[in-house]
Amino acid sequence: MAERETDALGERDDGGAERAPATVERLETEVGRLKAEAEQNWRQFLHAAADLENYKKQAARAREDAVERTRRALLTVLLSIVDNIERALDYGAQSDEAGPIVEGIRMTHRQALETLANMGVRPFVVIGKPFDPRYHEAVEVVPPTAEHPAGHVVAEVQRGYMFGSEVLRPARVRVTREQE
Repeated sequence: MAERETDALGERDDGGAERAPATVERLETEVGRLKAEAEQNWRQFLHAAADLENYKKQAARAREDAVERTRRALLTVLLSIVDNIERALDYGAQSDEAGPIVEGIRMTHRQALETLANMGVRPFVVIGKPFDPRYHEAVEVVPPTAEHPAGHVVAEVQRGYMFGSEVLRPARVRVTREQE
């Protein structure tokens, strides 16, 4: 007997026409399954790409936040150094013997304030202003006077600084308040 030829799917061709519709139907089913699988893979790819983009944005925000926290911490440390320089200047102003040394400290103080200003850090004025807890930290309460009504700042114990438009360090102040 003669061997029969096989078709593309590896099936023998009996020469019957009845096999053709079954083969076409099977092939259409296979094509539909492969199209659905391709669509699912495409959706998974798009989802993974969106997840990656979101991760990149989140990582960039986290990095920017860390840099900002570090910058603020460093600037706060520098402000404590400026405070110590100001205390040295106050002490030097009380003594006549330390003229050249006080002048050197004064130059260092100016340079430190200029450097901070270049970084966006500026002191703000508080004396005579109404007390505002966003900008002031009350460390002492004194009775009001005609010059300073109740609820106003009368003295600055420690200077406050802004960093851009935000408070880097509130001013520590003496504030007037009616005695109870």
